[in-house]
Amino acid sequence: MLYTEYRPITFDEVVGQENNLLTIRQQIKTKKYDHAYLFAGYRGTGKTTIARILGRTINCENPTENGPCNKCKNCLSILKNSTMDFVELDAASHNSISDIKDIVASTKYVPTHLSKKIYIIDEVHNLSTSAFDALLKTIEEPPEHCIFILCTTELHKIPSTIRSRCTIYQFQTLSIEIIAGRLAHVMKDIKKDYDDLALDMIAKQADGSMRDALSIAEKMIISCDKLTVEVLKKNLGLMDEE
Repeated sequence: MLYTEYRPITFDEVVGQENNLLTIRQQIKTKKYDHAYLFAGYRGTGKTTIARILGRTINCENPTENGPCNKCKNCLSILKNSTMDFVELDAASHNSISDIKDIVASTKYVPTHLSKKIYIIDEVHNLSTSAFDALLKTIEEPPEHCIFILCTTELHKIPSTIRSRCTIYQFQTLSIEIIAGRLAHVMKDIKKDYDDLALDMIAKQADGSMRDALSIAEKMIISCDKLTVEVLKKNLGLMDEE
């Protein structure tokens, strides 16, 4: 999948979230991180990607402002998913109180390999009310060795008690220019011919989401030698603007 193959692994590969990265880069400089982050915004704008990069950076043996080195043993253990100190939970499918109680219980133990235990909870708005209640105390006063990064597309569904205990980062939708520019980079990398107007059209259809744009592009390039406006209109069933 293009959107997994071209998922950024350092901050300098991330596009369109400069304001959030400015703050995060400053934290890397000072090595003073928030105990709980809440990344909120539209789908496909980099919330989970930045959460993963940040988690690796915090534990990296040689971090820079661009994020983790992705080469040290800590980075590699996270990338290979071989450490229990880096936990990702998809709350869309694991949203019960028992799921959260397991996480809360594990926070009592110090990391076995990394310097900090990282807990990324994606689509956190899907947690049940009882699950949020179980999480509240730990979010309020997490152990020194734990950092939580919560991601959501629906900030209004997060209880105010949770929101008030996190540092909130708002993720903006991506512009057509930013998306088209990233698509051009990908097309050149995979050596696929394209028209600039076709990339603009994909960016418009993606409606601010880089993930959606790459998904659309992947479907289109399979069926054509060159990515053109005509190919898009035919395959996506689009009408002329006129």
